[in-house]
Amino acid sequence: MLTEAQRAQVVRSLLESHRTKKQGERPSQMFPEIKIEDSYAISSAVAQERVKAGARIIGHKIGLTSKAMQASSKIDEPDYGYLFDDLILNDGAKVKFEDFCVPRVEPELTFILKEPLKGPGIGLIDVLRATEYVVPSIEIIDARVTEPRKIFDTVADNGAAAGIVLGGRPVRPEDVDLRWVGAIFYRNSEIEETGLAAGVLGHPAMAIAWLANKLAPFDITLQPGDLMLSGSFTRPVWAAKGDTLHADFGPLGSVSVQFV
Repeated sequence: MLTEAQRAQVVRSLLESHRTKKQGERPSQMFPEIKIEDSYAISSAVAQERVKAGARIIGHKIGLTSKAMQASSKIDEPDYGYLFDDLILNDGAKVKFEDFCVPRVEPELTFILKEPLKGPGIGLIDVLRATEYVVPSIEIIDARVTEPRKIFDTVADNGAAAGIVLGGRPVRPEDVDLRWVGAIFYRNSEIEETGLAAGVLGHPAMAIAWLANKLAPFDITLQPGDLMLSGSFTRPVWAAKGDTLHADFGPLGSVSVQFV
């Protein structure tokens, strides 16, 4: 475990990368003895500093929800980070490429809660009952630390959360079999990835259940109105300046973002 001074050093480095949009030294390189508990504590401390600066936490993001991504990160469970109000973008948004270090994008489903969720013991049906809408989305991820990143680095860096584009057609969870929600993901006019939401823990609602149970020991409740980004069901796609990324969710509509 790191000392408070060591954690504070990593927090300062990450905040500087947020400010400058330049990648900083990865925590696992700064302190090879870092543990996953340190990484979550660092992520929370960065979040607290962002709130002090005026940002508002509006929910959580869940990552590493597919077996392939877990294997590549040498971890056997998902991870989570915070969503802030200044990350929300409208469908078709144009974002400045210079506002990111090395942006990538992923198609995901966002759950918007109508009832509180608190573990332990939260399951699939509990999540579906507590969800008001599910919204097709694109997540922008951006590594604020250098390669080669380890799970400790990604968790400390708030799961690389950098933007959420909400679009498509919001649906109530009982109106569609969420396992079979698919996406065709385009960069400009070329298909880069395709996938089904079942790739997220068998059912994307299970990602929300995992988070509610994961946070239970800390007496944290997922609140009505919270946005829950359930995790990607394709590999991330790199974005270059001038690129338009477009996710076609079929009957649930589409969502896009352009880097200018």
